Amino acid sequence: MQAIESILKAIEYIIYGYFIMASLYIFVFAFAGHFYKKQRSHFSTVQSKIAVLIPSYKEDTVIIEVAKSALKQNYQSERFDIVVIADSLKQTTIAKLKMLPILLIEVSFEESTKAKALNTAMANLKESYDYAIVLDADNLMEPNFLVKMNNAFLSGYQIVQGHRKAKNVNTSFAILDAASEEINNHIFRRGHRALGLSSGLIGSGMGFDFQLFKSMMQTVNAVGGFDKELEFKFAEKRIPIEYLQDAVVLDEKIQKSSDFSNQRRRWLATQFVYLNRYFKQGCLELFFKGNINFFDKVWQMIVPPRILLLGITSLLAIIFSFLTFTLNIHSYISAYLWILNLLITVAAFVLALPKSFYNTNTLKALVSLPTAFVRMALLLFKLKGANNKFIHTSHGSIKN
Repeated sequence: MQAIESILKAIEYIIYGYFIMASLYIFVFAFAGHFYKKQRSHFSTVQSKIAVLIPSYKEDTVIIEVAKSALKQNYQSERFDIVVIADSLKQTTIAKLKMLPILLIEVSFEESTKAKALNTAMANLKESYDYAIVLDADNLMEPNFLVKMNNAFLSGYQIVQGHRKAKNVNTSFAILDAASEEINNHIFRRGHRALGLSSGLIGSGMGFDFQLFKSMMQTVNAVGGFDKELEFKFAEKRIPIEYLQDAVVLDEKIQKSSDFSNQRRRWLATQFVYLNRYFKQGCLELFFKGNINFFDKVWQMIVPPRILLLGITSLLAIIFSFLTFTLNIHSYISAYLWILNLLITVAAFVLALPKSFYNTNTLKALVSLPTAFVRMALLLFKLKGANNKFIHTSHGSIKN
């Protein structure tokens, strides 16, 4: 009996160690994010030649308006090109796109991925570009986005992540998705830059030295999460990633629970794939090369997604409190430790969530948080094959 109790206690300690590590990790960067200071980028009268790459897979509903909007930059028109990569678009959509002053590259793959689309586009571009900007087919750049990115590039940065924020907060899931994005912006971009580490990439609203991006993308064959693979490759080469808080790109947030499941299933699968692929290398990079940035990227794959972290720490704190304070069959110290873990997690979320989200709409949206947690937890059992085929999250008209 004592042996069984010892084993159970050891298992509890291991589980607690994992979750307190994850909670402290996000707390440290959530706190550090408040000390983020935008690097002074010198305003330049030189306007680099920029290619704005917009992969569009079955995005007939939004791509035309996005292309039109992308042309409205406060940037010399002859110094940037909007490049729409049309994958499986309707002929009517393609006809309308051809009427716009953009570059249209039509692609067709047996199995479509964003990496394939980008590689094909860059291989077919005839002009020479200094930098590349990558957008999603639903993204809207603020009018000065290219100006701000260009200034950062000319200040010496080869890779710059812009501030992607919500285009819509019209449903409970859209609010939760928008809040999640801003929490991640604070922790993985603001917080990391404040402590001298590279910003995380998001998959869109990001810019690169064109030749660097082109050569690096040729080595990427990811089905999903190509941005994560790029993070590891840049970290291995010790190329820093800058974050521009004031360079804003609007992104459509999911509006339905089904879209939430599709999107998060893809993200979870990507996290497990890259953890398995780079864990050993991450340890070697840290201990033998002192590459903290690379190891940090691996550590991010170990930390559970924020919704799962909050949900599980809440559940475990409730369970151990019940066993201790109601049934009196568990250690008080253990119960207090689980409660402390929960408080650290909640504190990290409070620190990372922008003040603009502290309103009644967010409070109402929190009612959907348990549903989101349950969906995420169930997805852990549905990851098989999720990274073998591209899982598309469709965009469309925003319903009020």
